[in-house]
Amino acid sequence: MMSIFDKFQQLAATRQELKQSCDSFFNIVMQEIISGTEAIVNGRLTILAGSNNYLGLSFDSDCIDAACDAVRKEGTGTTGSRMANGTFSGHIALEHELAEYFDRRSAIVFSTGYVANLAMLSTLVGPGEVILLDADCHASIYDGCRLGGAEVIRFRHNDAEDLAKRLRRLERRNTNVLVVAEGLYSMLGDRATLSDIVAVKREYNAYLLVDEAHSLGVLGANGRGLAEEAGVEDDVDFVVGTFSKSLGAIGGFCVSNHPELDLVRYASRPYVFTASSSPSVIASTRAALKKMQTKSELRQRIWDNANKLYKKLQDLGFLVGPETSPIIAVRLEDKAEAFALWSGLLERGVYVNLVLPPATPDGNCLLRSSVSAAHTPEQMERICDAFTAARQLTAVTQTA
Repeated sequence: MMSIFDKFQQLAATRQELKQSCDSFFNIVMQEIISGTEAIVNGRLTILAGSNNYLGLSFDSDCIDAACDAVRKEGTGTTGSRMANGTFSGHIALEHELAEYFDRRSAIVFSTGYVANLAMLSTLVGPGEVILLDADCHASIYDGCRLGGAEVIRFRHNDAEDLAKRLRRLERRNTNVLVVAEGLYSMLGDRATLSDIVAVKREYNAYLLVDEAHSLGVLGANGRGLAEEAGVEDDVDFVVGTFSKSLGAIGGFCVSNHPELDLVRYASRPYVFTASSSPSVIASTRAALKKMQTKSELRQRIWDNANKLYKKLQDLGFLVGPETSPIIAVRLEDKAEAFALWSGLLERGVYVNLVLPPATPDGNCLLRSSVSAAHTPEQMERICDAFTAARQLTAVTQTA
């Protein structure tokens, strides 16, 4: 008799191969969190250099105090969806504050960033309509597209000419088209060619959604993301983002100037049938949003750290992403070398993300670092020293 798990046999074989080559990959446990940049991992004090905690606000004292105050006053959870008993005053306040921050008409807050993409993309477009998305978009974007039933067409990563070619083919269809891109792409840390994409979007009268998950708090004079940095905010119909990166919490949002945005609340199954964020999460997010707006030095600090690590990895001869950003990925063709380098860093007290195909955009293995404003100069030196030592060790191993 067939097992319900038979379809996972290839996955099981791959997992077994990984266990034999790099067993510690499956045994990473944050046994004790020391700060936003350090933890005890497998019994060793380790610098967290892959956490997406861009502004270091997960341990900010004001955010922690706000969360503690909220949990004492309003409890540990809402126990209901936003459409039932799950809308508290904090949810409404955060939506107003997000809309004001982005200078948009309105905002919707979701329980996670994943749910934000799932909800918006499955609801805004449906059967008979078309989504054109950058091929390197996040999995949550792909999942939202599938759930909605719209026709999904990929265009080549950061290729506005390819986008225009595909839009030309759709002109006769007389249907709604939503173009989807990201501010910073999460694997290689490269920006979208947003100005070019906006020019194409205008020419063909399409809608545009930009996921600013990794660019919120990082790009733009006020930290609003790539659309602000590129000066094209008025041309972006929908901005989606998350609280789990620069804001140090968990949750997601969408802001827009379209007056009909509020209708999504009633049409979106992921919104209607998901329990709302707990009061403590909402409170810490509101505190972090204020901190992000008033502490511009945090952005300067993260860029200082990013430039330092990016240059160091280039000097060591690593193949890194196409441009400097807080996401800095080392690209390796050889899986064994990737395992050895990742393990070498971990042994030296530095944790980065090991990402393997098919999750990577170009078929290479990635050692993905994400620096934080909270990383001290001393920690950045230790990260650079660990890469230097691990690089030397793998070079010796390969020539032996």
